[in-house]
Amino acid sequence: MLIIFSDHTSKILPRILCIPPKHCAPIIRIGNEKYIMFQFVRRHQVAQIYLTEHAIKLLQSKGWRVIKTNKKISNDFMIKLRTAYSCVDLCKKALNIHNPFIQTPRELYKKLKRH
Repeated sequence: MLIIFSDHTSKILPRILCIPPKHCAPIIRIGNEKYIMFQFVRRHQVAQIYLTEHAIKLLQSKGWRVIKTNKKISNDFMIKLRTAYSCVDLCKKALNIHNPFIQTPRELYKKLKRH
């Protein structure tokens, strides 16, 4: 599983309050060089964006940061994703992280970089 981070977001509060990175999204592999990015839109709405290896490299060239994790996506992630209240919560549900102190993309980024 990949977690991708961006310094830009369309949401107002993260633009004002968060230190970069300001947005994150989980990406899972579904086949040979095929991926799905789960993009948080708002509560009860998560968009699934299909990507290729080339598209991920393009995002990296535009400043997005990619962290590869060895964790497998949780079995009930597709059910949990509907209850996510932020992009960070969506990533935490995908990684099965239960730490209540991780609330911003920066905190999640720092935690994943350490491990």
